[in-house]
Amino acid sequence: MTDLLAIGTRKGLWLARSDDDRRTWTLGEPHLLAQEVAAVSIDTRRPQPRVLAGIQYGHWGPTVMRSDDLGGSWQETETGAIRFPEDTGAALARVWQLRPDTADRPDVVWAGCEPHSLWRSTDGGCSFELVRGLWDHPHRPTWEPGGGGGAVHTVLPDPASDRVTIAMSTGGVYVSDDRGEKWAPRNRGIGAAFLPEPPPEYGQCVHKVAVDAAGPDRMYAQNHFGVYRTDDGGLSWTSIAQGLPADFGFPVVASPRTPGTAWVVPLVADMQRVPPEGRLRVQRTRDGGATWTELGEGLPDAAWTAVVRDALCADEGDPTGIYVGTRDGCVYASADEGDTFTLVADHLPDVLAVRAVSVP
Repeated sequence: MTDLLAIGTRKGLWLARSDDDRRTWTLGEPHLLAQEVAAVSIDTRRPQPRVLAGIQYGHWGPTVMRSDDLGGSWQETETGAIRFPEDTGAALARVWQLRPDTADRPDVVWAGCEPHSLWRSTDGGCSFELVRGLWDHPHRPTWEPGGGGGAVHTVLPDPASDRVTIAMSTGGVYVSDDRGEKWAPRNRGIGAAFLPEPPPEYGQCVHKVAVDAAGPDRMYAQNHFGVYRTDDGGLSWTSIAQGLPADFGFPVVASPRTPGTAWVVPLVADMQRVPPEGRLRVQRTRDGGATWTELGEGLPDAAWTAVVRDALCADEGDPTGIYVGTRDGCVYASADEGDTFTLVADHLPDVLAVRAVSVP
C-alpha cells in the first residue's frame, strides 16, 4: 500500500506519496496549476481511487474536477457538476467541501458550497443535485457570510443511519435525520460573542465539526471563539477549551479509531489569527477535551502563519497519522498521532485543504 496525501492550495493541487513509513514523502508535480483548490477528496470506495477537487477557475468560475488515475488526467462535467436550478436565482461561488458517503453507498458524494447550500451526487461526483430541504429552510435568508463567505463547509454523513450533520459560517450546526429532507439547528451551548444575549438558536460561526470514534452522538466543534463537545448529537454542547492557550482556531480533527482523541490548532485572537507567540503547535486531547497536550516536535517557531479549517486531517493508519498545512505553503506529517512531525513540502502556495488515504 502507498500513503497518498492530497494538498489543495490557492494555486493548484499537489499529491505526495510515502511508500513505507509516512515519514519520508515524495512530492509530485502540480496539478490544476493556477486554479484555487479549496476542497479535495480521495474516494477509495471505487475499484480505482477517484480524486475530486473543488476548484475556482478564476475567469471561468467554480466547478468540480475528477481524476481516476491519481492526477494523470482530469475530467470535468461538460455543463458543470454543480449548477443551481434557475428558480433559485443563485449561482455557485465556491465548493468548500467534498465528502464521499459510506462504502454502502459507493456512488454518493456530498458537497458543501457557497452560497449556503448542500448538494448530493449519486454518480461519484460527476453531477450533483441541490438538497432542497436545506435550501428551502426558513432560516436560510438570515444566515450571514463569515469572513471567508457564506458556506456549508462541513458535511458529516452517519455511516449507520440516515443522519447528516452539517456546519456553516455563519449559521452553526444543523442536523437531518432523514438524509436531507428536514433540518434542525443544534447549537445550544455554543457561543456567539458577536450577537446579543441570550445565545441564539442559530447564527453561530462554527468553523469545523468532527465526529468522535465513539460514534455520531459525540462530536467536537471549533468555534469562532470556543472549543466544544457534544455527547448527544448536538442537542447540547459544553466547552472543552480549558487548558488551551487560545480558544480561537479553524480546524478540529477526531481520531477515526480511538475514542476521546482529537486535535486542534489554536490561534491568537480574532483578527490576528497567528499561533500563540508565533509557535506553530498542535494540541491533542485523549480524554474528550478534559485535558490537552501541546505537540510541536518538528513544527516551527517564529511561524506567523495560520492553519485554515480543512488544512488539518487524520488518516486511518495505526497509529493515526496527522497532517498540517499552513498559509505560508508548508505541509507537515506525523506518523505517531502528533508526537513528532516531518516536513512534506514547503514553498507551496497558501494551503487550503489536505486529505490522506492509503491506496493500492
